[in-house]
Amino acid sequence: MGKEKEIRNHWLTIRLNDTEQRLLEELFANTSGSPLSEYCRKILLKKPVNVKYRNVSVDDFLKDMLELKKELNAIGNNFNQAVHKLHLLHRVSEIQLWAVKNEDDKKILFQKIELINERVNQLYKIWSQ
Repeated sequence: MGKEKEIRNHWLTIRLNDTEQRLLEELFANTSGSPLSEYCRKILLKKPVNVKYRNVSVDDFLKDMLELKKELNAIGNNFNQAVHKLHLLHRVSEIQLWAVKNEDDKKILFQKIELINERVNQLYKIWSQ
């Protein structure tokens, strides 16, 4: 059968000043989220504590990628609308006008793709060290 739960019937009460309380809360905030009592118990009994590690470069990368994703989605929507309009055109002069008009959108798309490549390469260099 399963392991019986050990009853904790002894109390330990400690008092902290404001600075100590803030420090304890900051340290606890970086852990895996078990109750504060469990965290304190592990520290007192010198047991391992799971600490979360945040890589700021990854956070920045994700923020940049989400922004680029939004921009690429908007560009993709514009491109789809332009292609739909192209299918509705019947005269050569209209098609030529469409091609000229959408050249700027193509340049923006390729700039965004190049920016994504640069950011991915930067992140690769950071992680490969």
